[in-house]
Amino acid sequence: MSTPFYVSPQQAMADRAEYARKGIARGRSVVVLTYADGIVFVAENTSRALHKVSEIYDKIAFAAVGRYNEFENLRIGGVRYADLRGYSYDRADVTARGLANVYAQTLGTIFSSVGEKPYEVELIVAEVGRTSADDQIYRLTPDGSVVDEKNAVVVGGNADSIGNYLGQRHRAGLTLAEALKLAVDGLARDPNGGSPRAMTPEQLEVAVLDRQRFQQRKFKRILGGQLARLLSGDESAADEDADGAGDASTDTE
Repeated sequence: MSTPFYVSPQQAMADRAEYARKGIARGRSVVVLTYADGIVFVAENTSRALHKVSEIYDKIAFAAVGRYNEFENLRIGGVRYADLRGYSYDRADVTARGLANVYAQTLGTIFSSVGEKPYEVELIVAEVGRTSADDQIYRLTPDGSVVDEKNAVVVGGNADSIGNYLGQRHRAGLTLAEALKLAVDGLARDPNGGSPRAMTPEQLEVAVLDRQRFQQRKFKRILGGQLARLLSGDESAADEDADGAGDASTDTE
């Protein structure tokens, strides 16, 4: 009788982490930045139907890279968790920290299971506060680790290179147009030092959590002409607020 092939638990976990990391690195990056009036999400995404950035609840949004079917399942689960908790207790009891803990438990359980492959996803859960000091941004890795981020975070693609670029240039009090330009400049960079790419509004998915919105729901998408004007530096475009800018009520199917 042959001896079963033995792999140490440490090596098995390392192999699973490397498998997930390679899958995530193939995805296009998502940038999340704080600015004076909230938090902006910028993803390189040409699809108008398959979103990388979505609303979860009143002041909470979700961004992800990796396998779409995997992070879409997590997003739907997050919306259901938030709706149930808000209905059962109070809307104020739904927080990004609580949602990040739920995602961490789910991802950690899947990562540790020998019966299925780890999820090839990396998530960002963000909540806009009453002031910039109250903003919360959490990054979750495939093994269920939670990282409390400040000011700027990047997942997917050339995350390290873009993250270093943003970290050196981000400052408190950026306007939306300035934060958007910084995020796009980071996404357009060539990690090998070549000329940056030219990026058009059609290549971008942009959304914000805007603390200045009078609605209870702070999430809105930046689309079409408004996005083009912001990219050109038109600060007045930030005040536009199209009807139906949020999407949680239509994304829970």
